[in-house]
Amino acid sequence: MFELVSAGGWLMLPIIFCSVLALAITAERLWTLNPRKVAPPHLLSTLWQQIKDGELDAERLRTLRESSPLGKILAAGLANSRHGREVMKESIAEAASHVIHELERYITTLGTIAAISPLLGLLGTVVGMIKVFTEIMIQGTGNAAVLAGGISEALITTATGLSVAIGALVMHRYFVRRIDDIVVGLEQETLKLVDALHGARRTDTREDSWS
Repeated sequence: MFELVSAGGWLMLPIIFCSVLALAITAERLWTLNPRKVAPPHLLSTLWQQIKDGELDAERLRTLRESSPLGKILAAGLANSRHGREVMKESIAEAASHVIHELERYITTLGTIAAISPLLGLLGTVVGMIKVFTEIMIQGTGNAAVLAGGISEALITTATGLSVAIGALVMHRYFVRRIDDIVVGLEQETLKLVDALHGARRTDTREDSWS
């Protein structure tokens, strides 16, 4: 492994750094974007039971806010529910924007890694070919070992850069899709609470929702 990195030249270092960073982001996001952690399945039903029983006090509301991203959104809506449906939805929208921002953390970085990794590999190709032609100018084509070293450096950096980029791009697309699914689920849960508290259930369009 070390020989492979050494043969690729100094541009292997930023490519390896990108791969380590991509793996760290992937592991962290897989843990954080667990739908059951973001929106616990029975949270809304438990909350509604507390509301009907008159057990939802300030302490329970604080616990709800700290329990999960969905809890944070629901708590924001409940804190302003007495001001009417529209004010409650505005409070939910504001809390949801912060939650979505947290869900999307590091996703842009992962996309950036997918974009720059093949460019680093391409740069390694250019550097390797420059070395090859420089040696040809100095020594001619007689030194096959030097020429092979430059070509090897070019190919290794290109292959490594593409490998990192492909993996990062796949995970970036996967996380974008997962976040979209989570956001839809959060929206449905919060609208259920709004309708339950203020009645008059109706179908809201995406334009009328907080998402």
